[in-house]
Amino acid sequence: MSSKAKEILSTSLYVLFILALSFIIIKFVGQRTEVIGDSMNPTLYDGDNLIMDKISYRVHEPERFDVVVFPPRNNPEKKNYIKRIIGLPGETVRIDYEGNIYINDEILKEDYGLQVIDEPGIANEDIYLGLNEYFVLGDNRNNSIDSRSSSVGKVTKDEIIGKAWVRIWPLNEIGFIKHRR
Repeated sequence: MSSKAKEILSTSLYVLFILALSFIIIKFVGQRTEVIGDSMNPTLYDGDNLIMDKISYRVHEPERFDVVVFPPRNNPEKKNYIKRIIGLPGETVRIDYEGNIYINDEILKEDYGLQVIDEPGIANEDIYLGLNEYFVLGDNRNNSIDSRSSSVGKVTKDEIIGKAWVRIWPLNEIGFIKHRR
């Protein structure tokens, strides 16, 4: 085999290796996603670029206040939703008209919401979360399509693509996403 052929073969194998490694990382380890809209203000902003961790939930269950990424149902053209987990499997969630969030009839102590919830949506009545079901809200509660809407509703563990891990854009905001304060 000539040195030119060896060089072409070597370069081809290198490119193939890099493509395979990239595929494995994107499929199983991490993936870039973009925040679309203002539903997660003040935690995340429209146009922020994130890397989501796709491994964590293979090792342990999602936890309350994790910021998760999941696709919209019945609309594959739309960008992924990015919301905060509020309710966990086996819990009952309700939101009253004063904006209080109840988990199993006890007020949830949290301060992620940008403002008091104006509209509880379908959560004005008890929502029971079954096995592997989660209730999610945007931090900008009055500007968020989330589990209070029947178009989103309960989110299953299988629907969750990953956990928001690190912001990579804009450059002056690079850093890990805070899930708990």
